[in-house]
Amino acid sequence: MKKLLPFLLVLTSCTLSQQEKGKLLSEKYCGSCHLPVAPAMLDQNTWTQHVLPAMAPKLGIGVWQESSYYVKPGKGTNLTIEEWNAIVDYYKTLAPQQLPAAVLPQPLKADLQLFDLVQPVVKTNETPVTATTTMVSINPFTGALYSSSENGATLYQWDSTLNGRPAIKLQSTAVAMNWRAADTALLTCIGSIRAVDIAQGMLWEVHPAQPEATQVKTIGMGLPRPVQSIGADFNKDGRLDYLVNGFGHDYGGLYILQQTAEQDYQRKAIWEVPGAIHSVVDDFNKDGWPDIMTLFAYGDEGLWLFLNDQHGGFKQQSLLRFPPVNGSTSFQVVDMNNDGLPDILYTSGDNGDYSMELKPFHGVYLYLNKGDFRFEKAWSYPVNGCTKAIAADFDGDGDLDIASIAFFADLKNRPEESFILFRQEGPLAFTPHTMPALKAAGRWICMDAADYDHDGDLDIVLGNYSKGFMIQGDIKPGSNVNIPLVLLRNNLK
Repeated sequence: MKKLLPFLLVLTSCTLSQQEKGKLLSEKYCGSCHLPVAPAMLDQNTWTQHVLPAMAPKLGIGVWQESSYYVKPGKGTNLTIEEWNAIVDYYKTLAPQQLPAAVLPQPLKADLQLFDLVQPVVKTNETPVTATTTMVSINPFTGALYSSSENGATLYQWDSTLNGRPAIKLQSTAVAMNWRAADTALLTCIGSIRAVDIAQGMLWEVHPAQPEATQVKTIGMGLPRPVQSIGADFNKDGRLDYLVNGFGHDYGGLYILQQTAEQDYQRKAIWEVPGAIHSVVDDFNKDGWPDIMTLFAYGDEGLWLFLNDQHGGFKQQSLLRFPPVNGSTSFQVVDMNNDGLPDILYTSGDNGDYSMELKPFHGVYLYLNKGDFRFEKAWSYPVNGCTKAIAADFDGDGDLDIASIAFFADLKNRPEESFILFRQEGPLAFTPHTMPALKAAGRWICMDAADYDHDGDLDIVLGNYSKGFMIQGDIKPGSNVNIPLVLLRNNLK
């Protein structure tokens, strides 16, 4: 189709309307970098005042004030100002004045009693009281709870009564903690929370229970805003390597820090594009070698599979692609229908970029594995600003439920969607339940689940970020700005 577009434009230039020309041009130029985006996916003001002015420089188009455009010399895209104006007119004319609200297939039931809400003890002089949490993690081996905050660059540990204490001083805030043993974890520190091209991220191996002198081993430095890391022996040389999701900004990539015989690490790029937000390492093709599945959440959003070629490289394969306004946030590989094939639980809901408005297509999605790495959507539920979902048997009935959080929830009309437990009542039949008490407790940006209290059921910890990133300017959410996290203690047992 892309090869036919230039000829189609020439042959029909005398008969096409301005909007029809704009559609073909957007498919040719915008669609060369990502899936084409329909005008109906954003409102008119967002297109004309934010998204199109931000995209224009990528195509060699300069922007004056009041969204007036001109061709920047020497950019080489061959896009004329007339063609760009046709693209602008296409979106401006066909975009709605306002996006419709999502239609819920089932109403949210405010009746969730499976968990007891436990809040930390706040002692102003001793406990970290800032609600700018960037990471929460329950050690699956011990149940110990850890967190990190944008302010202070510290790893905190929380005891059984939710009293917090500083555990390890960091150089920047931690955003992921991947446990390898009872006292060994990979700690990914982003460098800068803000969307800038500053490569100051670090990967540490940490041992929180050890003396300070042996708590930290540096694995990688100068990483482009890394958000997750995983250890695996990718080349099967007997030495542990590390996969790093360098989300970056305009620059980033998916990297392997390959361990050498000298116990040093060499950085190798698997795919050097920004937006790598989450990965799963597994032997997906059952050949005995570790493969990688990664969600990219910037520009050309989607899930890609990187199959280990057994010679130090990877063969790349696209699994699912999403429009660049989807705001992909997380995924989990899990067998939801118990057929022996790994399925994909996916969330979309990032609203912190150029299109900061509630979107009816944000939510939780389930894609079933049809074999040969083909996935089809089987279930979804709209959740404004959905940030993460975890599938697990929370209610102990033998099937998998889904817990979701939404940092950019509709705080005016549906604040309770910030946390939902979808209980599976039958095969892929989920009923959404919420906890009213959570609405005033915080805004949840991160989540983890494990058996915190060692009683045989799964508890949930939610990280609170209540000091910024508001997209509904006239709303005062009333969230607690003094507690970094809350615990949902499962009362099943």
